[in-house]
Amino acid sequence: MFAPTKTWRKWHVKVNQNQKRYAVASAIAASALPSLVLARGHRIEQIQEVPLVIASGVESTTKTKAAVELLKTVSAYADVAKVADSRKVRAGKGKMRNRRYRQRRGPLVVYEKDEGIVRAFKNVPGVETCPVDKLNLLQLAPGGHVGRFIIWTESAIAALDGVYERKSGFNLPTAKISTSDVTRLINSDEIQSVVRPAGQAVAKRKLGYLCSWSFSLMPQDPSPRRRTPSETRPSSSDSTPTPRPSADKSSSDRSERPRAPSRSPPRPPLARSSSRSCTLPKREAEAVVGVLVVSDPVDIAGCNAMIMPCTRHFGFFLLPAHALSLLVRVMSA
Repeated sequence: MFAPTKTWRKWHVKVNQNQKRYAVASAIAASALPSLVLARGHRIEQIQEVPLVIASGVESTTKTKAAVELLKTVSAYADVAKVADSRKVRAGKGKMRNRRYRQRRGPLVVYEKDEGIVRAFKNVPGVETCPVDKLNLLQLAPGGHVGRFIIWTESAIAALDGVYERKSGFNLPTAKISTSDVTRLINSDEIQSVVRPAGQAVAKRKLGYLCSWSFSLMPQDPSPRRRTPSETRPSSSDSTPTPRPSADKSSSDRSERPRAPSRSPPRPPLARSSSRSCTLPKREAEAVVGVLVVSDPVDIAGCNAMIMPCTRHFGFFLLPAHALSLLVRVMSA
């Protein structure tokens, strides 16, 4: 329901309890991978290790100045500075509804006992606090993106196992791999011994373009080079003009009239049929899917001269029969 807004709208979606526990456990595990934390945008380049664990005495800190000095000591203040620089005025009417500014998320401080730590980190931009026994999925994975930068106290890490031991009917998911360091796995001797060396060239086949005057596939061709269209075109003395087929009596009378001799050989006659096939005198030919296959390649030069005009009308190109024998069998079946 879009409008009007009513109180009986279904505002929430019910999720099974074990599914929520599984999601929280997965978000905690993702916070221990530096690649996911960096991908989320946190500035942890100067951090010694992830997850970051500090002494339990920090829980008794009550001053904001001491909390800022602590973050600078562990090289985590760069993430706070990123949040302070990202503070912008919200677009829209939300700026009039007590949410005037929007900013990025900073580190999350997880503690066991609140002895003043919540008050100390309250005014630090982007820093949030959470007790270990009330871990919130909205804080562990804001926006559904795992990899939150979490600062644990020593006592909170020790109490984390007991938190999941008290959850009845739930077993922690087992890890898919025992070593989460993927770079170490790739560079190991076991994997590098079976992979191909880097930079090794791979041979690639290059198929040449087939055209009507290419006879490189013919075993009867004595010359290793390709012939040009001028070499394959027969002379005017060898060819005999062929009269066009007569359709009626008037056309037959006109065909009997003497014609002036032409310098170039005339075009071969085209069969006027619906199949659009090319008629070759004294040659065995087949038309298969736009490819004209010549079965008798003895005088293929003369045959090529007769096929060349057909390429402008039907898009045929000349190939030897043995090169497309498989294609002919498949298409004729």
